[in-house]
Amino acid sequence: MEINMSIFFPGEYLDSTYSIDFEQLYEEGYRGLLFDIDNTLVPHDAPATPKAKELFDRLKKIGFNCMLVSNNKEPRVKKFNDVVGIDYIYKAQKPLPKNYKKAMEKMGTTTDNTIMIGDQIFTDIMGANIAKIRTILVKPINPKEEIQIVLKRIPEKLVLFFYKIYKFFKKK
Repeated sequence: MEINMSIFFPGEYLDSTYSIDFEQLYEEGYRGLLFDIDNTLVPHDAPATPKAKELFDRLKKIGFNCMLVSNNKEPRVKKFNDVVGIDYIYKAQKPLPKNYKKAMEKMGTTTDNTIMIGDQIFTDIMGANIAKIRTILVKPINPKEEIQIVLKRIPEKLVLFFYKIYKFFKKK
C-alpha cells in the first residue's frame, strides 16, 4: 500500500496567524478564510483576545468572508465568536471534508479562493487538503496542550521533517 504524504503537507508553514500577509492573499484573489481556534488564534481554551478581535475587524475591512471551523463543542466556539463576530461551525469533525465544504457554501466561496489556517496537521491541514483547499499551517501559540494533542504532535514532527525535505528539493 502506497501512502501519499502530500495529503499531510501544508501549502505554507508560518510562525503565526498574525504574521500572514492577508492583504497579499486578497490581491491574489482569495476571498474566504477558515480558521481553527485553539493554538491558531489563541492558546488552548483561552478566550478571544483584543488581538484576535482586531484581526477579524481588519479581515472584514479588507473584504474577506471568515469562518471558524472547530472540532470544539458549541459553548467554546460561541463564546469565542461572541467577541470576534463571524460565522462558525462547531463539532466540525475535522479532518472529514464535509464541514469545509459547508463553510465554503455559507461564505459563497470555492476551493479556488478559500484558505484554511490551523495549527494541526492531522485535523486542519489534512481535512482541507482532502477538500482541495489551500492550507497554511501555523506554529502552535502555546506548547501546553491536552494529552491527545501532545501525542499527535509526535507524528506531526515526522511529517514536518519530510515536508521540509520536500520543500528543499522542490526549490532546486
